[in-house]
Amino acid sequence: MLLALGPQTAPVQAPAVIEILADHDSRYKIAGMKEPVITVHAGQQITIRITAIKAKDHARDGAIHGFSLLRAKDRSHVPGWDFRLKPGVQTFMLNAPAEPGEYVVVCTVICSPDHEGMHLKFVILP
Repeated sequence: MLLALGPQTAPVQAPAVIEILADHDSRYKIAGMKEPVITVHAGQQITIRITAIKAKDHARDGAIHGFSLLRAKDRSHVPGWDFRLKPGVQTFMLNAPAEPGEYVVVCTVICSPDHEGMHLKFVILP
């Protein structure tokens, strides 16, 4: 008896879900982390769920915070990773950048006098 099987494929993994708080004190926060760091693998599917709480200021379009991914080495923008956050919860389904290395998330809306301190580290592993 001969049994033929088709090509083997790896099981599909559900995207990692990363919960982030863009808080009223102009800081990104991740539960259980004093200094928030996101670490994922290159090209990994991820779901980022951001809860945005209004700080002191907001943009004309109603955005209260921004979320933009930059390459740490040259501060260049990563295409497809620039979001304007309105109050409440927003969910983004993304693929992590393909290039391993260090990145930084910055707020792109002047949300308060402490706006410059609103960032978090984002590490892409091979």
